[in-house]
Amino acid sequence: MKQTEQIGDRPELRHKPAPLTCSATATVRQAVAAMNAQNFGCVVVVDDAQRVEGILSERDVMRRVVHTGLDPETTRVADVMTSNPRCARNSDLVLDWLRVMSNERFRRVPVVDDDGRLMAIFTMGDFVAYTWPDLIYDRPAKAAGATLDLRLVAMIGGGVLLYSLIIAAIFALG
Repeated sequence: MKQTEQIGDRPELRHKPAPLTCSATATVRQAVAAMNAQNFGCVVVVDDAQRVEGILSERDVMRRVVHTGLDPETTRVADVMTSNPRCARNSDLVLDWLRVMSNERFRRVPVVDDDGRLMAIFTMGDFVAYTWPDLIYDRPAKAAGATLDLRLVAMIGGGVLLYSLIIAAIFALG
């Protein structure tokens, strides 16, 4: 895994569909309908210039709307979204964001340009895809290490067995 790989270097960024967006004045019902129609886990709340204002995730809907009994038909996204979410840039390091997302327990990060305009959204799944090749290629090395450990155990066990046989033979002859 390259420690210095930037988000903009990832092929996922080039191949991702456009993020789902809405305005802060949309109702939760409208936002959820759009999320459901496209099978997205969140909607990014943007202003007219496509600058990120917030994010509304499935978790936000469950905790801030369903759990509290708000009416999704009349509740505005602005009232329940996560305001001013952390945003990544193309030049940010992938591993830095993987750590941040893991430590702060969020699964989606908007990727913005230098003017704060939304470009893409990276998910924890995208970062998992980033780590799979290293896990696959690292497996043979770990397996080889495990084999060496088993050989060492076999050698020690064989030595103990041989010692026991020699001692038994000495007592049998003596």
